[in-house]
Amino acid sequence: MNATDPIQKAGKIILVGFGPGAHEQMSLRARAAIAEADVVIGYATYIRLVKDLLEGKLVIRKGMTEELDRCNEAWEHARQGKVAAVISSGDIGVYGMAGPTYEVLLQAGWRPGSGIEVEVVPGATALSACAALVGAPLTHDFCSISLSDLLTPWPVIARRLNAAAHADFVVALYNPKSGRRTGQIVEAQRILLRHRAPATPVAVVKSAYRKKQAIQLTTLAQMAECEIGMLTTVLIGNSSTFVQEGLMITPRGYANKYDRLGGETLAGERAGRSLSLGLEGWQTDVRERLALGQSRDEIARFFDLPVAEIDAVGGG
Repeated sequence: MNATDPIQKAGKIILVGFGPGAHEQMSLRARAAIAEADVVIGYATYIRLVKDLLEGKLVIRKGMTEELDRCNEAWEHARQGKVAAVISSGDIGVYGMAGPTYEVLLQAGWRPGSGIEVEVVPGATALSACAALVGAPLTHDFCSISLSDLLTPWPVIARRLNAAAHADFVVALYNPKSGRRTGQIVEAQRILLRHRAPATPVAVVKSAYRKKQAIQLTTLAQMAECEIGMLTTVLIGNSSTFVQEGLMITPRGYANKYDRLGGETLAGERAGRSLSLGLEGWQTDVRERLALGQSRDEIARFFDLPVAEIDAVGGG
């Protein structure tokens, strides 16, 4: 480049999560980011959901298995000084394009501050969108697990399912079933039933906040019999989740401290303080049991914890 050549502006990549798809669920920043873009890149279904926002832009549609192509397209257009928006429904950082885009950029030699800016615009993921439609199933600890074994070995997925079920997490299943992958949801059900009652509440939500939205409230025993596909998210309750008046609710845990909602504290408990079996109380309980002669194995079985956790408290 010589002194008379025009200076090319620095390009930018914006990774945009626009939520469930309905415009009222889209953040102001997501709308502004799409408006700012010269080029919009995305899976054909995502493009269709925001097509009224794309007038006058170069639109690049890619297929379901062409994720890395989307990343490379964004990189090439940004290198040309353009603003490239890679769009996705939900949150683009949750099972989305943010991770692979950063991987492609770093492999190509890009570094933060090297000239091309990268911004991630978060959106409401399917997990939270589906939960809002069925009540409040995520009010306590939860996790999400994808059943897609296209890139993750099944033993890893099975190990995660088993651990989450044993730990009593509310579990959200992403990518539960497709035309070719039909056995994974059945296997997930089998693993979860090792640790969960058959009557555990389950919500099966398809296309949340879209025209073909469908909601099925069922149980873990009947979950695999429901109509489930790639546009479905499955929410599986924990041991305290219940369904009442058509609402799936996971209690926050107030019953561990109060005799009723808004009532007096239970004996030994204090408002604004850790439970009597909070960390310090539990450690004291373990030491007392050891002092009374209970074995570490017995205590571990009682609390359903590894012996190593009892050893950590007792100094064994």
